[in-house]
Amino acid sequence: MRGDICDADLVDQVMPGHDAVVHFAAESHVDRSIAGAGPFVTTNVLGTQVLLDAARKHGVGRFVHVSTDEVYGSIAEGSWTEEWPLAPNSPYSASKAASDLLALAYHRTHGMDVVVTRCSNNYGYYQFPEKLIPLFTTNLIDGGTVPLYGGGNIRDWLHVSDHCRGIDLALRKGRAGQVYNIGGGTEVTNKELTGLLLDAAGAGWDRVVPVEDRKGHDRRYSLDISKISEELGYAPQVRFEDGLAATIAWYRDNRAWWEPLKELAALEAAK
Repeated sequence: MRGDICDADLVDQVMPGHDAVVHFAAESHVDRSIAGAGPFVTTNVLGTQVLLDAARKHGVGRFVHVSTDEVYGSIAEGSWTEEWPLAPNSPYSASKAASDLLALAYHRTHGMDVVVTRCSNNYGYYQFPEKLIPLFTTNLIDGGTVPLYGGGNIRDWLHVSDHCRGIDLALRKGRAGQVYNIGGGTEVTNKELTGLLLDAAGAGWDRVVPVEDRKGHDRRYSLDISKISEELGYAPQVRFEDGLAATIAWYRDNRAWWEPLKELAALEAAK
């Protein structure tokens, strides 16, 4: 069934009989949160509260709340552990930090079996083409340009299959009330990543259009994954070079999936 996690009546109807909830649902693109924070607060905070209340009411055994490394802010050197203070810098990351705290509060207040995961930047198949890798890849496939800002910004890239592997471990083996970082172990600057995507498309730097940097742009993300590795046996398995090549090939072969999404986004932007 498809529906809105803010629809308490609908959530109440579908929750009974389930052993666990894995809560992925969120508004997630930082640029859109800067343009308008309302939907992010509504979905990410209120929606999480609706799910938590329904899970508690119907006795769901485990609630896994999927979050992001962006709640930590930006780090110049070293890596964040799960005990690092939260310091979000965008409306998106602030709304996710609020939902993290809410989920953990339900564990402490109501004794719910809650586990929180925080991941680094995901990439892979079926990622909406507003995100960096699918946006740049599809633009280059179409012979267009790519908008590069924050070329020196560093992100840790995590293949979606490794992320799902970490979430599955947290679901099955994680300790209630705990936070687990899930990272890919591959730090790349935005400029380096752009170069890799240009090479894959046989394109040059003349296809890159510098744009003004995002407001409050975080410079570097880096997760310490020692906890989930030592406690749950997690380790990323997809090499970035292999995962990126497979992802680019997938977008080349699946124009019918992403082209309508980009057309719709263009229409919405033109309104």
